[in-house]
Amino acid sequence: MHTHHKLRFAILVVGFSAALPTPARADGFISPFIGFIGTDCATSITACDDRKITGGVSAGVLGSFAGFEEEIAYTKDFFGAVSGLNSSVLTLMSNLVIAPKLGPVRPFGLIGLGLVKTHADFTTLNAAISENNNIGWDVGGGVMVFFGSHVGIRGDVRYVKSLQDVAVFGFTLSDSKIDFARVGAGIILKF
Repeated sequence: MHTHHKLRFAILVVGFSAALPTPARADGFISPFIGFIGTDCATSITACDDRKITGGVSAGVLGSFAGFEEEIAYTKDFFGAVSGLNSSVLTLMSNLVIAPKLGPVRPFGLIGLGLVKTHADFTTLNAAISENNNIGWDVGGGVMVFFGSHVGIRGDVRYVKSLQDVAVFGFTLSDSKIDFARVGAGIILKF
């Protein structure tokens, strides 16, 4: 083979390689957040009844249109800040995320299923009132804005509801499913 034939062949191979579609790639992310929960936060942020500070972290993957996240969040004094009462709610949710890429902005919606764990006890008597591990679901949406390719901010509103009623002192209370809205904001780190 002559030199110019080798050169033409090499150019042809490189040209075909460049024209082949590349496999889809998803970016991993981690997003610590802080926010508050309340009973009416989903309808009006300023009218949230009995707001409580909450925090957590989510991690997952985002493709060009959709992704998946695992999220854990914790709220102290879930049943109220009362002397002698210790209460909390822990949620662990697996969510499908729809987040189309619109330049540096990614509006998103999500829906998921997971654990809603509530706990309450009297600290002065060292007596458990309620310990519930319920299946629950969440739905929500928000926006992510990236400043460069790896760092951004994220804000969202979510509604969480348990599928089972709460048990107190071993007795299940009728119509006592846990439900609340959460408003949160945090940073998002893509890798």
